[in-house]
Amino acid sequence: MRRTAGLLLALALTVAIAAAAIRDDPSTGPDPSLAAATTPILTPDGPPTLQPLAEAGALQLDVPIRQERITAVVYHGIGDANTIPLQPIGRQLNAGFFSRLGERVFGGSSSSGPRYYVDDSGSGPDTGSVDIGAPAGTTVYSPVSGVVVSVRPFQLDGRAWGNVVQIRPDLAPAVTVTLTNLDASGNGVAIAVGDRVKSAQTALGTVIDLSKVLEQTVARYTSDEGNHVAMSIAPAAGASPIL
Repeated sequence: MRRTAGLLLALALTVAIAAAAIRDDPSTGPDPSLAAATTPILTPDGPPTLQPLAEAGALQLDVPIRQERITAVVYHGIGDANTIPLQPIGRQLNAGFFSRLGERVFGGSSSSGPRYYVDDSGSGPDTGSVDIGAPAGTTVYSPVSGVVVSVRPFQLDGRAWGNVVQIRPDLAPAVTVTLTNLDASGNGVAIAVGDRVKSAQTALGTVIDLSKVLEQTVARYTSDEGNHVAMSIAPAAGASPIL
């Protein structure tokens, strides 16, 4: 009986200490590695530091935008049954109390990736797509090494707004990495089908301004318009990958 009581007391103390640590932990506040929404446009553009963003099985997506220009990283559903859910790398800023408590007590949160939000307002898996917010005109770099297999207009209400770029990754040729909300000819970039790209080094285009034509999920988590590049993974045509 005493032993059981002692174990319960120890558990209660552990939970109390962990809860206090969560309240006092500065890492639960704004991510210092991400730019404040009012300042990133002042940061010089350029390639990002190589940093993991998310995983899908053996495939890793790297951060595609210079870290100091990122306003927010937001995962959300896009209602596509073919989309392969992503496994975020980093810490979720809007995780529930018990989720954060579990990470504090048992571990499980990675510190190697950027902090992020998960938005559950869309349909499909909450991590079906990831938006990386940045000011319009910011250069977007490839999140994987591979080959460009498609560059086409991004259509909204019958009008082209930038491009959709699709890449076949070297490490997972049975899937396609899709990027939208970018101008594939911005900043002098001239990406084309068949081009080889290298993760965090090859420029794919620039973030376009969709704030006047689209309600952008990122805007719920920043104080700017929410412009961003969106990324997702899906099986390549005719393929059934085992990730």
